Amino acid sequence: MPEYREFARFYDAINDESESRSRKMLHYIERYHPNASSVLELGCGTGAILAGLGSGLSLTGIDRSPEMLAIARRRCPSARLLQADITDFSLRERFDVVLCVYDTLNHVQSFDGWLKAFDRVREHLAEGGLFVFDLNTLGRLRRLGEAPPWVHHFDGNTLILDVEFDADALSMWDIRVFEQRTNDQFVLCHEQIVELGVPLQHVREALAMDFELLEETDPDGNPPDDESARAYFAYRLRGRQGETSSSR
Repeated sequence: MPEYREFARFYDAINDESESRSRKMLHYIERYHPNASSVLELGCGTGAILAGLGSGLSLTGIDRSPEMLAIARRRCPSARLLQADITDFSLRERFDVVLCVYDTLNHVQSFDGWLKAFDRVREHLAEGGLFVFDLNTLGRLRRLGEAPPWVHHFDGNTLILDVEFDADALSMWDIRVFEQRTNDQFVLCHEQIVELGVPLQHVREALAMDFELLEETDPDGNPPDDESARAYFAYRLRGRQGETSSSR
């Protein structure tokens, strides 16, 4: 069942990093593929990243959640947005850049699923294409599981987030939003989202044969490890001589 069925309409009010994330993606594109003309985002959510990339790129996004895509269509009407699973889709075209951010990969609950997603990236990138993604690390997911529930008040509503981390490196995010409908009435919106933690070395090994590592960093600009708050990666696809842009 697609996630974010209940949480979609609150997502942007709680996640306030979209502008900085978009700037970060533009930095990668300008540094490593300045001639890029097409972008595919895996797990595009509400379209915040795509909307922040500006009008100079052809934009495509896919996501499993129809509720998130409905918001993305309003926010980014110039983008082509499709409902699909990032581990199992074929658009029969290639792109200069593939993005997968906001720990979208962590939402895939098996490493075999991650490998399938990487195969889809290979299929959809032009030769020399840029693949940029981020991850919640094992250490961060474990720390979230050890922390007390997070309480956040926004727009008159209250979010309570409680994370449980198990021995299989799966973290269950129990999300409860008490939505204020009137001065004295609140309605509970409840959703559970699962994320998988994977050692960063497993990710590097999975990509090493077909991709060249261009950059890896934690939020402070240092080399990431499994205890980092987050890990960002930029890779370039090898092979496919003579193809450097999307072919439709």
